[in-house]
Amino acid sequence: MSDSERVFLPFDEGLLELPERGLYLRPSSDIPEIIPDMVYEQGFKPFADSLVARGFSVVAEAAGEFPMVFVGLTRSRVENMANVARAARMGAVVVVSGAKTDGVDSLLKSVKKVCDIDGVLSKSHGKVFWFTPTVAFDWVLERSENSEGFVTAAGMFSPDKVDKGSALLTEYFDGSVKGSVADLGAGWGYLASEVLKRCEKVASVDLYEAEHSALEAAKLNVTDTRAAFHWTDVATMEKPSEGYHAVICNPPFHQGRAAEPSIGIGFIRAAARILRPSGQLLMVANRQLPYEEALDLSFKHWEILHQDKAFKVVRARRPLPKRG
Repeated sequence: MSDSERVFLPFDEGLLELPERGLYLRPSSDIPEIIPDMVYEQGFKPFADSLVARGFSVVAEAAGEFPMVFVGLTRSRVENMANVARAARMGAVVVVSGAKTDGVDSLLKSVKKVCDIDGVLSKSHGKVFWFTPTVAFDWVLERSENSEGFVTAAGMFSPDKVDKGSALLTEYFDGSVKGSVADLGAGWGYLASEVLKRCEKVASVDLYEAEHSALEAAKLNVTDTRAAFHWTDVATMEKPSEGYHAVICNPPFHQGRAAEPSIGIGFIRAAARILRPSGQLLMVANRQLPYEEALDLSFKHWEILHQDKAFKVVRARRPLPKRG
């Protein structure tokens, strides 16, 4: 049973009544319509776009009060707790649904320490529980400076410190990186901040990031006036009127818990689409990820600049026209 089906259990069994309007925090992209007057808060652009395409009302950040607030779970325990706390402030009734692998059991235990639970149903390796907020939750997801001075928050990629792969990639930000630059999957802005510092001939950097909260943090970390910020699903990017001189990226390789090389392959294809004919891609990736075929199909020339037990740094030049 998927999370999108589990959320209906309390209503199917007559334990809760559907409200006239509601809010859903972090819904999955395949969530069915629960009620017509529902606001869906989804900061992950691919999921948000999918919901919008289905005619749902979607916002990156919701505000207001609702008779009922639903909460879907992410892989971040801190983010889940913060979303439950927000739901408790915004909703008369809160309904939480998630799989065991997303930490629903530990979240339920944490909520029980704060207030009474009205009901719990278990089904197919997951739970849905609901409660009526009677006390304030002090669980807050705050942005703060990490050990290296960058503003981040739990749930973002490598929030505590700069990840080793990204740090390695910056060693290859040389004089060949100039003009207009696109940072794909920019996260909280480390690569963009470094390319602006290290490459004096860079004229502009466009940061493209799918996670809205990470992009908001990037705006605090990259204050150079040459930077612009775009909440974007990289996989859907089209060729601009004027291509970029360079693309930099450390592509994500999972959306769930398993590695998904298709995400990085999508980044390589997107880079080839948006680069000028003479442009270059500089990318770092985990060594074992199979990106070589995608590079062959997307670029005339590519080379491995560095490879160790953990990472490989790739430079690709001369993007090939899109096939088919």
